[in-house]
Amino acid sequence: MRIELFDYKLPQKFIAQRPLPKRDNSKLLVLDKKTGSIKHDIFYNILNYLKKGDVLVVNESKVSKCRLIGVKEKTGAKIECFVLNKVENNDYLVLLKPAKRLKSADKVYIGEYYFTVRSKLDYGKALVEFNGPAEIIFKKHGIIPLPPYIKSKDIDRSRYQTVYAKGDGSSAAPTAGLHFSTKLMEKIDNMGVIIAKVGLEVGLDTFRPISLAEIEEHKMHSENYYIKDTEAEKIARSKSMGNRVIAVGTTVVRVLETLMSKYGEIRGYSGATDIYIYPGYDFKIVDCMITNFHLPRSTLLVMVSAFAGREKILNAYQQAKKNDYHFYSFGDCMLIK
Repeated sequence: MRIELFDYKLPQKFIAQRPLPKRDNSKLLVLDKKTGSIKHDIFYNILNYLKKGDVLVVNESKVSKCRLIGVKEKTGAKIECFVLNKVENNDYLVLLKPAKRLKSADKVYIGEYYFTVRSKLDYGKALVEFNGPAEIIFKKHGIIPLPPYIKSKDIDRSRYQTVYAKGDGSSAAPTAGLHFSTKLMEKIDNMGVIIAKVGLEVGLDTFRPISLAEIEEHKMHSENYYIKDTEAEKIARSKSMGNRVIAVGTTVVRVLETLMSKYGEIRGYSGATDIYIYPGYDFKIVDCMITNFHLPRSTLLVMVSAFAGREKILNAYQQAKKNDYHFYSFGDCMLIK
């Protein structure tokens, strides 16, 4: 399929620049994937679309303080470093900006520490080695990164974490979960909906547009994930009883569909997944999806198109614009059922 089929125009005014004062006050577009019918609502009314016995699966991964600002040795040029993941010891895969200013063996100082560029890779990536304990460097000098399309500088970084975030590891937030408040999660639990947690470390490649002409030729990035036995049992038991599995975000879909594709069941496991879901994919366990509005030509837009149908999704996006929804990380939300 041509990548142009997954393109749409989005004027700047539709890109949310700030979170709402209350997490659960975002708009909610409810899309019926069978009929294509659309309903407009507010996210705190998500309760009206859940049933006792449903299992709501969330990604509890927390965004790390993985953005570092440093200066190049000798020239003093400002360098931004986004830490993607650990390779071994003090070696890390990072995204450098501007990468063209650096070559192998260059040093970049971050306060009293520095990293050395070991090798440069594609798309601005590089393998670097820190000269001290990386965890201490991140804690002391790291910043929770916001997506580049968010221009506001005075945002409370805690709003770029879900209320149930735990541990560190992600370079970006699992944004579908940002709409849930603590109070709303309690109401969901009290109505008999089962809440299960998985972890998937969201990488920046998640948001990289597909650059190839045919979507099938795109190579998916790999992300680390885990699911505990207790959480896997919740999902498997609920599904076996005929209840729905509702994935909060595309990251959760990736975990659940990876497990089903590999093992034919949901089980406790940890590993890496490079599953790529595009139209024609046969979903094996996810019944409903809560998700934000995604970038044009992205693997995320391709995934939701596989779930609900490309034409239905693009029509829903068009209706969202007509009803003044906001898009991307701090934007509004969809329930696809």
